[in-house]
Amino acid sequence: MSPRSSRNASTGKPDIRTVASLARVSIATVSRTINGSSAVSEKLSKRVWKAIEQLNYFPNTHARSLVSGRSRILGIVVENITNPFFPELIASFEEIAVAHGYELLVSSGNIQNAAQIETIVRRMLERKVEGVAVLTFGSEESVLDQLVTHGIPLVLAEFEVNNPRVSTILIDYATGMREAVEHLVGLGHKKVAYLAGPHTLHSAETRLHCFESSTAACGLKIRREWIVDADHTLKGGEAGMQRLLQLEDRPTAVICSNDMTAIGVLHAAHLAQLRVPEELSVVGLDDIAFTEFTLPPLTTIGLARHDLARAAFDALRIQVEAGSQPGEFAPIQRSFEVSTALVVRQSTAAPKS
Repeated sequence: MSPRSSRNASTGKPDIRTVASLARVSIATVSRTINGSSAVSEKLSKRVWKAIEQLNYFPNTHARSLVSGRSRILGIVVENITNPFFPELIASFEEIAVAHGYELLVSSGNIQNAAQIETIVRRMLERKVEGVAVLTFGSEESVLDQLVTHGIPLVLAEFEVNNPRVSTILIDYATGMREAVEHLVGLGHKKVAYLAGPHTLHSAETRLHCFESSTAACGLKIRREWIVDADHTLKGGEAGMQRLLQLEDRPTAVICSNDMTAIGVLHAAHLAQLRVPEELSVVGLDDIAFTEFTLPPLTTIGLARHDLARAAFDALRIQVEAGSQPGEFAPIQRSFEVSTALVVRQSTAAPKS
């Protein structure tokens, strides 16, 4: 009998027994594999998932949650879904979660809006999420207050809370920013500007501080008018660059708080007939997929979405699975680090003499 013809006789659809038969394992092993149990060896787990794929079998997640008492659903909250960084991050998080037997509930919107916060929290509670990654990079307090009161494990980006149910991901912006400044200095730049992100975001403030520390360490003197506030959008980058173009003493290089800002800078430079990198070097931060296809391709400080997603998932999984075990819990890891590194492309070069 072929895998496709092996079906439940009454419904014509494969069931857990069909999967067990094809994979040559017990029904209990199939169940444990689907539920992400560590008791199943990697070899058996691969056989089970291969059988599930061959049979096009869809586990009944509702029935599974009733039996196990667990929803196996994780939530992720982001704010600016229009920034390609966040869809890329969500895709990586979902890939990892699904591989470990979890589903993903995504919420996005204006985290400063009370009505949207209430909707986000209600959706999470109604679906009985087991943990939530709040990756808003600075606007998490409003969502945090409501979720913490319900005892849901959380992971935050760059925001530490003295609560045993909350973990933190710390991003090493200092290394990537230092590499970017040293790269520009090595090319001969002495006039380096910075387009900062919104002051309401912890990440934007951290990035600005790292820029100031790195330039000071390299002996660069930064004029105050060379540090311009932007809003992490294309329009913000364009407007910020236009302000720099109005200065009598213009910088020869610009580092941006994120890639969207940097792409806006490239557009403003094009409109001003300013050649990049011959007359202006530009550096972004995030390394979103678009940066390989800008003209010229953008030099940027890489922040790997997969590494960030992995850290967020691991933080939640540790919390969730520790909480599902009976008895006293040993102290668990609550702080995770993600690195950054400079990715050099064609938007940086030696300054025009």
